[in-house]
Amino acid sequence: MRNRWIHLLFGKWAVAAVALAGFLALTGVPTLHADDDCQRRISHADHRLHEAIEHYGYQSRQADEARHELHEERERCYKANSRWWDEDQHRWHSDRDWDDHDHDRDRRRDNDDDHR
Repeated sequence: MRNRWIHLLFGKWAVAAVALAGFLALTGVPTLHADDDCQRRISHADHRLHEAIEHYGYQSRQADEARHELHEERERCYKANSRWWDEDQHRWHSDRDWDDHDHDRDRRRDNDDDHR
């Protein structure tokens, strides 16, 4: 009879442990999905900025709109996740340290190449 109680108690603990593990695993999924969504949206906005600069010029209305969109996506991700994706460095940042003029480096580098 004692073995029966031990098996019954052990079975309940095992079921509880499996349920807890499943719950913890499932609660992490929305965070991962949110990170993937943020990364995708920021990558898209960054690409759109590069395309606008290439097709319309650095100081064009289209480039300004794309800069604004990139800023908004970074801000949205930081507010939601306390981190944002840096498409150029391919890494997450946990500080709100983005530079809205980070694509100016490309322009300065292109100008330096023109003067050589």
